[in-house]
Amino acid sequence: MSRTTTIIGPADHGRPMTLDEFELAEGVEGHLYELGRGAIVVTDVPNTPHMRQVEELRDQLVGYKLAHKGVIYSVAAGSDAKILVADEQSERHPDLLIYKTPPPATDVWSTWIPEIVIEVVSPSSAHRDYEQKPAEYLAFGVSEYWIVDAAKREMTVLRRSRGQWARSAAKPGETYQTRLLPAFTLDVAAVLDAAK
Repeated sequence: MSRTTTIIGPADHGRPMTLDEFELAEGVEGHLYELGRGAIVVTDVPNTPHMRQVEELRDQLVGYKLAHKGVIYSVAAGSDAKILVADEQSERHPDLLIYKTPPPATDVWSTWIPEIVIEVVSPSSAHRDYEQKPAEYLAFGVSEYWIVDAAKREMTVLRRSRGQWARSAAKPGETYQTRLLPAFTLDVAAVLDAAK
């Protein structure tokens, strides 16, 4: 039985679709696509301040990975990995995903759980990053969710605690440490300042 590919573009923002249908869809170049709670989400390619913040985060995490062999399996970008939340009919592509373990042999994207997920907020993503994604990432099994917001000059950290998120914040002049990455210290100011 042949499968038909559906082409989606900016005009399809908000269009209802299932995860199975979205899996077969191809997006028109020049935009990014996610499925959020059964509806297509179309966003523009992020701007350079966003890119620089993601790059600063990646640089710090990869530096740690190289210095502490065996702790991090992969520092993946959203273009390399995805999170499938079947109950919500969502396919998310976080800016960065930190995996401490190798992928499973089958059903990779619906069962391989990153320990840490990171989103860098842009004006068009704030509602999704703060309001929709926390519940989805919690349901998927993520241990920590970092929300980097240069406009607010802070990084919100959601840490799993007794099946819920415990919230804290880190601001410029502070560092952030997580029990998930022993001896890792994130320079929060460097990440936020990268947006300038």
